[in-house]
Amino acid sequence: MVSQPLPPKNSSLKLAGLQPRIRWGACDPLERGAIVGTVTNPKHRNVIGTHGGSYSVYRALAVATGQLSPDHRSDLSQTEPIVQIPPNPAWCSRRRIVSLDPWGARVTEVFAPLIVKEYNIQPTIAITQAHLNLPEVQQAMTAGRLQPDGLWLLESGDVRVTKVAIDPVWYLPGVAERLGVAEATLRQALHHQTGGMFPELISRPDLKIWLPPIGGTTVYILGEVAAIGDLTRSLTVRIHDECNGSDVFGSDICTCRPYLMHGIEECIQTAQAGGTGLVVYFRKEGRALGEVTKYLVYNARKRSGDRADGYFERTECVAGVQDARFQALMPDVLHWLGVQRIDRLVSMSDMKYQAIVESGITVVERVPLPDDRIPADAWVEMEAKKAAGYYTVGETPTPEDLQQIRGRHLESPKIT
Repeated sequence: MVSQPLPPKNSSLKLAGLQPRIRWGACDPLERGAIVGTVTNPKHRNVIGTHGGSYSVYRALAVATGQLSPDHRSDLSQTEPIVQIPPNPAWCSRRRIVSLDPWGARVTEVFAPLIVKEYNIQPTIAITQAHLNLPEVQQAMTAGRLQPDGLWLLESGDVRVTKVAIDPVWYLPGVAERLGVAEATLRQALHHQTGGMFPELISRPDLKIWLPPIGGTTVYILGEVAAIGDLTRSLTVRIHDECNGSDVFGSDICTCRPYLMHGIEECIQTAQAGGTGLVVYFRKEGRALGEVTKYLVYNARKRSGDRADGYFERTECVAGVQDARFQALMPDVLHWLGVQRIDRLVSMSDMKYQAIVESGITVVERVPLPDDRIPADAWVEMEAKKAAGYYTVGETPTPEDLQQIRGRHLESPKIT
């Protein structure tokens, strides 16, 4: 991973009055400025919205009922990341990362000069370590597809992982550019479609950062974190969008949990071979249309006959659009981690693939879900995705093809 050192401790601290100025993309975090979304001192705030994403509403309930003091300041001692994600050139780009704060895990370290001045700065990223215990991993061990190594996969079936939780932080000019719309158009739509919940979207064009009240992202890292950007080692990635019914409860109407578990299995094998596996989990239930919409569509499909040719039509009839995930924002987390090349992308989604490669990351091989892991009731979904162009079905590259692609990228890595 190509990294850059932290700025010297005597780095200049520039403040515009009491409100820290944000220069998105500046390499020096103090020059970039801290994200201050707390409400304890309105004069310090330099963003639209507050910390916590969708959980900010529950924080308000706790304040309203007297369970939480509105003046509470978090004691962040001993909460620093267990494993460091070192800075890389993407952190210094106004375009490469626009939907998260690359410094969000290190605020107590890099913004210490502001914290001692009583600025209430909250982390937007947390990094820890844990073990996973999944029945599918146990089954893969029984079937002989996975063998315990005592390091990443234990005899008990536990899988060692590094976990990263990320709250959204949107740099509005960058988000607008990524989506191909004017910033003013984006602000107006966000203001109107949230019922005027954030008037500063219109009244404060000088505030360029928005903390949207939406779900965040979780990353599970299997293998050495330091190997993520090492082009001499393999990287396997599963990009997964939330599906509560399948992921948690095992609903058989879709392939979400089977593909998620297949991705974890592939990541374990890559970690055991000396590389790294990434599972990136986005809270975008029902293609970001929501679970209520998804269930309404299920009813409409079942009552009219569940056919591949009407699969996405029913979604559009109910929601007005087939998909609202906007995968163009998805690669930000990969750039934050320092990903330059993905050797095995465990997905056949064209939208995900195109978003990744258009962001400058090379994808060597795409890994489909084996047919024997597709639930019987989910074949309608699979055929619909193929027919609609969501999935690419092509020839499997030969080992010689894969070696040639990796070799070209190793000679000329794509870092800007």
